[in-house]
Amino acid sequence: MTKQKQTLHYIIYGAGGVGGVIGARLLQAGYPVTLIARGEHADHMRRQGLHFLAPGEDVTLPVRVVSHPRELAFNADDVVLLCMKSQHTLQALEDLVAMGARDIPIVCVQNGVANEALALRFFPRVYATVVNLPAFFIRPGEVATQAAGRGGVLDTGCYPLGVDAMASAIADDFSTAGFSAFAAGDVMRQKYAKLLLNLYNVLQAGLSDFAASSSIRRLIRTEALACYQAAGIDCANKAETELRNQGLFTLEDIPGYERMPGSSWQSLFRGTGDIETEYLNGEISRLGRCHGVATPANDACVHLARSLVRAGQGPGLITAAEFEENIRRHKG
Repeated sequence: MTKQKQTLHYIIYGAGGVGGVIGARLLQAGYPVTLIARGEHADHMRRQGLHFLAPGEDVTLPVRVVSHPRELAFNADDVVLLCMKSQHTLQALEDLVAMGARDIPIVCVQNGVANEALALRFFPRVYATVVNLPAFFIRPGEVATQAAGRGGVLDTGCYPLGVDAMASAIADDFSTAGFSAFAAGDVMRQKYAKLLLNLYNVLQAGLSDFAASSSIRRLIRTEALACYQAAGIDCANKAETELRNQGLFTLEDIPGYERMPGSSWQSLFRGTGDIETEYLNGEISRLGRCHGVATPANDACVHLARSLVRAGQGPGLITAAEFEENIRRHKG
């Protein structure tokens, strides 16, 4: 007799853009989903469901929503997808452990490369997912994606290396839900490559003239690659990344989300009071300090992020020329 495949219950901790879009697609594919969300966003979804927008779609999905892991009774079919920003990961892990969720699989569906190692301090079964997914969250109760075709890339593997039955099952479920997803034993190589792109997030958020920042972006990337080399970090190269993502989806405008900027811009727009830069550019600064590589451009990015949060005025604080002067100051 053929063994029936286990149906996993996906607990999505952090139901913003990425978490909300993944949750919506899993729901549409028939998987049981619970969202952990906060504040007005959670209240709105409890009352009216999750409003989901995509090319050719405008639907409201009924979904179970809780505000804290204490509202859950964990069981053997549960998988937790961590989809919050990296600065909120530690608190989420502490809350999960406090509620007795010690043995469930934890999947870091997040940008950056620091979350998996942190999760491994608390949980024995940690998985990494690379996220190449255009997702937006700027209004309570509503998430959106501009991806037409495959909904994005969500390759998943064990952390730090390898593939097991759970990694394969999660990748299969992501694929069934409309994403391009493989079980990948070396997924951290892809996550380090994705980090290179996320290093520009704060420039999108902080510069009033992002298009004028091409020389700054080259410097940021050059510093990062020098740090990778000094640290012996294996990173997927540009050709590999382009081949993996080639032809999977196109971006189509949807009403109210015409070519929206990245997640750091969205955080500032919503006035969350924090952005993720210290776990993106700050990771490059950390590597540089550990391995004797100067990182003035990435250091200046972290400083810009702190200035943006302090200013509390939303995106577009300074010009590219002003930022270049900040880099010169960080060179000492």
